[in-house]
Amino acid sequence: MSTPTARPRPVSKPAPDLTSRAYWNGTIKMSLSKFFILSVLHQRPMHGYDIARAVERTTNGCCSPTEGTIYPALRDFEEGGYVTSEAEVVSGRERKVYTLTERGREAFRVAVASWMEITQVLLDSGRDVAGKPGGCCS
Repeated sequence: MSTPTARPRPVSKPAPDLTSRAYWNGTIKMSLSKFFILSVLHQRPMHGYDIARAVERTTNGCCSPTEGTIYPALRDFEEGGYVTSEAEVVSGRERKVYTLTERGREAFRVAVASWMEITQVLLDSGRDVAGKPGGCCS
């Protein structure tokens, strides 16, 4: 008969501090990064560095996506058919230029409508914390 082996206990992450403004800022910025990447590509094709700078300018520095945010999002967008990429050589260096597809433009239109709806709910919540029935999240 064999003896049961003890399984290591999973290491649990500490619970997030929901009273921390940094927690909410990080959550909001992470969610908005994809939106703003679509937004700047809606204006014109760009490569990764230009996308990051355009997002930063568009948001007055509120959202400053890093390479670790931009390139995974662009890869997801490309796999979903929302952007295409084309390699170009500038000063001897190859870089990818990303262009929004028609599907990407539609995704941006839907994203704008969704963010406008939630923005209105947030504004209403700020005015009346007691809350009203209805809204997008009920």
